[in-house]
Amino acid sequence: MINFTNIYSIVSKIPQGRVMTYKQIAILSGLKNPRNVGFALHRNTDGDKVPCHRVIRSDGKLASGYAFGGMRKQKEKLEKEGVGFINDRVNLRKFLLS
Repeated sequence: MINFTNIYSIVSKIPQGRVMTYKQIAILSGLKNPRNVGFALHRNTDGDKVPCHRVIRSDGKLASGYAFGGMRKQKEKLEKEGVGFINDRVNLRKFLLS
């Protein structure tokens, strides 16, 4: 069973200007499949309290299913927070929260 509250708690602690991956959040949540994190975030109804735009794929790419306006809007939000991209991928060396 997916614990949405646990996932939302982790995501809500990602600071502005940083990102985490679905896989990182899955591990912290005790889930085996990072897709379950995506499922939970797609059900998120409060993008301000649970900043799911800060969650990305492990390769630095943005997921196509960002629930609050799609990939373009997610990139716009991240760039507004100072997150840098290299060839449409988040610069993980600089912006990944570990």
